[in-house]
Amino acid sequence: MKCDEGYRCEVCGEDVTSIVESDLYLRFVIGELDPETLHTSPERHLRCNPVLAQFIDDEDFAPIAVDGGMSKSQLDEDFVTERTRLITAGYRRLQEIIGWDGDRDLTEYPLPEVADRYR
Repeated sequence: MKCDEGYRCEVCGEDVTSIVESDLYLRFVIGELDPETLHTSPERHLRCNPVLAQFIDDEDFAPIAVDGGMSKSQLDEDFVTERTRLITAGYRRLQEIIGWDGDRDLTEYPLPEVADRYR
């Protein structure tokens, strides 16, 4: 596949057409996906990974509720607070990236607080 064609979601089979919909790039910018495996890792829409997406707290993203043991209502409050902070910051970073002019440098994508892990 060509880079400009996007990736298919492994859950629903539809194209992930924007970086702001991408579970793959969100995990990359928050430091949970090694850049060496970025091109070989499965892609999903954020909404197709509700366990991750439930932690996005942004007015541009409709909240997602998860049932069962992985619901944030069932998790440790401190963990939920930190996870919400990180995932929301990552989502907002994706929104910044999409607005960058010109060629995008992949090494600039990660949040500043996790960028050192990739160096």
